[in-house]
Amino acid sequence: MLKDKKSLVIYFSRKDENYAVGYLDKGNTEVIAEYIHEITNASLFQVERKKPYAKDYQTCTEEALEELNRNDRPELVHVLNNLDNYEVIYIGQPVWWGYPPMPMYTQLEKLNWQGKIVMPFTTHEGSGLGHCVSAIEKICVGAEIKEGLAIQGSSVKYSKNKVEEWIQRNQ
Repeated sequence: MLKDKKSLVIYFSRKDENYAVGYLDKGNTEVIAEYIHEITNASLFQVERKKPYAKDYQTCTEEALEELNRNDRPELVHVLNNLDNYEVIYIGQPVWWGYPPMPMYTQLEKLNWQGKIVMPFTTHEGSGLGHCVSAIEKICVGAEIKEGLAIQGSSVKYSKNKVEEWIQRNQ
């Protein structure tokens, strides 16, 4: 059972102005990561871009698109170097332009995924999972990729049961 395995949530989340939600003190993906922590006792690792994105939504999306178009790997505040102590890795991020934010690529590409179980999740305002699961499949070579979960950002605060059901389905 996944709940009984040593687990880690690797996530990128952005507070500040968000589409259809307004200003947030805590990003939507961080809220979902914390639900997973509460349900499974998973450790948390937040991926943070060294140079923060703009606080306003429009400028942030423009920065994110430029990074995507250049295939950037932005520098991170902290880097997780290995997954040796974990069996199940939850990977979460908002869907930006259909893909994970580029800081997630910076982090995920540094890790050995062989033999790990990966549970991808996204927050969005209409993109669902976008291309995030296929991106994770390309990066996480050797891992078993489970069913993804997409949570609309505007419903994050009401979605703990949905997160728990997803975890149960993937046991």
